[in-house]
Amino acid sequence: MIDIRPATSRYTADHGWLQSNFSFSFAEYYDPDNRLFGPLRVFNDDVVQPGNGFGEHPHQEMEIVSIVLRGQLQHRDSMGNTEVLRPGEIQRMTAGTGIVHSEFNPSETEDLSFLQLWFLPSIRGLEPSYEQLAYDQEALINQLLPVVSSQPSSERVARIHQDLTLYLSKLETGKSLSFEQESGRYLYVFVIEGSLTLNGETLHTRDAARITDVTQLEIASDSGAHFMLIDLPAQA
Repeated sequence: MIDIRPATSRYTADHGWLQSNFSFSFAEYYDPDNRLFGPLRVFNDDVVQPGNGFGEHPHQEMEIVSIVLRGQLQHRDSMGNTEVLRPGEIQRMTAGTGIVHSEFNPSETEDLSFLQLWFLPSIRGLEPSYEQLAYDQEALINQLLPVVSSQPSSERVARIHQDLTLYLSKLETGKSLSFEQESGRYLYVFVIEGSLTLNGETLHTRDAARITDVTQLEIASDSGAHFMLIDLPAQA
């Protein structure tokens, strides 16, 4: 089954300095029927205005992945990490037994657009850790590039403590891909920009699909698309 969730179906919050779109229950938005998809707990699409950000706040027992689409994301945490994340980089943070961090847009002129995903870990009580890696943006073209995985295939893939792999891809006009999925697992597809079809079902910019009971997925685009695909277990 391919359950398409249009971009307009997301919960939207506008705080002036921050515009957020929540794909799952988060903060003031709560829907008991929209809390999880496998271990995927949060998928937030945020835009932060220049010189603003999230002050210090705690996390625990969560795997957190951040992907910058535009601008810069400055990160500080209680482990002593101070980093700036830019387009073409992946940040993975294991909150484990507890971590405090802040996220800030250091630019005075450019807004920050980024995606943040939270996954329930397969093991609780982990020591907190942080990882930031750059991926080859040219390698996204017309193929699925793993950038986060429980079993990294290279030093340019971030390691996550959950049985999943997160891929990024940029399909050129008229190109297509096939993905074979093991029975009993889930797929989550999010269109960052453009339009694509999944087994003939059409998605547009910021649309998502929650896919179950599909072992062969045909992905195509008539006009080009930048998208994310996550292969994940049915249970956390």
